[in-house]
Amino acid sequence: KQLYRAPLDALEAWTTARADKIFVNSRFTESVVRDTFPGVGECEVLYPSLNTTKFAEQRAAPELEKLFSANKSVFLSLNRYERKKDVGLALEGFSYIKQHTQDTCHLVIAGGYDSRVTENVEYHLELEKLAVHLQVQDHVTFLRSVPDATKHYILHNSTALIYTPSNEHFGIVPVESMYCRTPVVAVNTGGPVESVRDHVTGFLCEPEREKFGAAMLEFVLDEGLKVRMGGEGRKRVEECFSFEAFTEKLNCTVEEMCKT
Repeated sequence: KQLYRAPLDALEAWTTARADKIFVNSRFTESVVRDTFPGVGECEVLYPSLNTTKFAEQRAAPELEKLFSANKSVFLSLNRYERKKDVGLALEGFSYIKQHTQDTCHLVIAGGYDSRVTENVEYHLELEKLAVHLQVQDHVTFLRSVPDATKHYILHNSTALIYTPSNEHFGIVPVESMYCRTPVVAVNTGGPVESVRDHVTGFLCEPEREKFGAAMLEFVLDEGLKVRMGGEGRKRVEECFSFEAFTEKLNCTVEEMCKT
């Protein structure tokens, strides 16, 4: 395989280095590109944008509406059912807050799921077993491949998004969450370091149970925190990750390139 890949890798490195400009979706991705292709030329960060019109469509089953009305705080983990997403960290953090408050709290774990994909099936079962091990199974709801309208409802109504992957190149879910005025608790690596403003639109934490749990507990103890951080998150998305910001940055860069 190495013999097969060697000429293709060399060709890819050569052609990539010939580009006048390389757009990347984050500074973290730029560092990966430079490590992979040491001879690469100029890179420029162009953050992805959102189609914000789709978030107006919200729909939830009666049992979901009941879940939100019955709990003071509802936290959301939204990721594919893959081990690299480290969703277990959300369960660990949730078990921490259950040990430190008597308030009614719930965790919704939702994400892409395909019964034909072995890892999806195995990891879903592993997470269910972990919830039982942590004794929080009665306060956790697992949702698989929810429709967009349901996802939007959960994003809008959750207390905070718990985003657990490490070293994500960008990660669009935290941006979606901030647009929905829902703060983000994320690992302090990769794209979220650039999208989430620590202690302003959410919290950036080491991927540890106590650190995530303590950040989640802040929202339980301070009911106004979601509103304050949520408002700041919406402003940040409109300023940095809107389609207008995307097109303005792209147009300015192309115009500058045409002048040279």
